[in-house]
Amino acid sequence: MNKHKQITRRHPAMTGYTLMELLIVITIIGVLLGIAVVNLKGTPDEARIASAQQEIRTMELALDMYRMHNAVYPSNEQGLKALVEKPAEARKWQQGGYLKTKTVPTDPWGNPYKYLNPGTHGNDLDIYSAGPDGRDNTQDDIGNWEKQ
Repeated sequence: MNKHKQITRRHPAMTGYTLMELLIVITIIGVLLGIAVVNLKGTPDEARIASAQQEIRTMELALDMYRMHNAVYPSNEQGLKALVEKPAEARKWQQGGYLKTKTVPTDPWGNPYKYLNPGTHGNDLDIYSAGPDGRDNTQDDIGNWEKQ
């Protein structure tokens, strides 16, 4: 038996996308981007607030170390600068300072952090940022009295 294979040629199917398919995909991407923008709109401020909270915790720990060495926290006059420059009154001071940055950081909005000794929020001391508006004693202040 001689079997002949019949070779059939298939015509390649048309490949590519129709204009309608492309428009649907573009529309879906647009909707998803719109949702993402709405959901991420407050993210930069939230990131700045989290950064300020972390820097405040770091400075609070550095001030606790300063207190362990000197039995007292720095005075209001010495302020946070006592963490990077040895005050004349310091009995014992950590060589190189108490902050790795070697300078007192500014808050994420470019303003200096505030320091009060004694604190006014039930703490031994207050360390805080005036927040996005840059004004003290407003609702957006971020301080060590806000325990996370």
